[in-house]
Amino acid sequence: MSSSVKPTENSLSAISLTGRMLGALLYYSPEREEVAPLLDLLSQNGWPSEWPCGAGADLEPAAAEISQGLAAERRALLPEAYQTLFIGPNELPTPPWGSVYLDREMVVFGESTLALRAWQASLGISVEQKMREPEDHIGLLLMMAAWLAENRPEQLSVLLGEHLLPWSDRFFTLLEERSVHPFYRGVAQLARATLKDWRESVQPVVVKKTLFF
Repeated sequence: MSSSVKPTENSLSAISLTGRMLGALLYYSPEREEVAPLLDLLSQNGWPSEWPCGAGADLEPAAAEISQGLAAERRALLPEAYQTLFIGPNELPTPPWGSVYLDREMVVFGESTLALRAWQASLGISVEQKMREPEDHIGLLLMMAAWLAENRPEQLSVLLGEHLLPWSDRFFTLLEERSVHPFYRGVAQLARATLKDWRESVQPVVVKKTLFF
């Protein structure tokens, strides 16, 4: 199921940039070298005016939360917040895998994960991971959107409409509500505004799916 709308080059560039940044922030620990330059960038005051997706009214509260979260004393607590939200060992308040939301049993590697894997295989896409992790991690999907924008833009509508947008808003709602760290609350707000912009640019047909989490 796909849309006939062809995103503009500017839209594709915006999806590439924001998908890589948001994906890395949500997939990697803040202690990883992939994340450090992003945190430094978001520590600067002027970045919201250069963020290519979303309206200013949506970006301003996100930027305020992110700025609070990157203040020196709170930045030091980022790894702990990441661990609590996405790794465990306790029950995760915001599971980052799509099948937890889409599978009746709320498990990882559920049917929706297998459907995503089959679609990727049909395109010859192989997701390289150091650990065996479900392909429907929110961070991986955002980075995949960036890759598609650069290499297979005609497939963006499928990724968004069938594999990401049916559950992502629920995830970002929970992330904003349940994160005790302002940085991740801000990232949730920023991502929601960004995906709204993606949806307007690509206009995918979003499959309505039942959410179980």
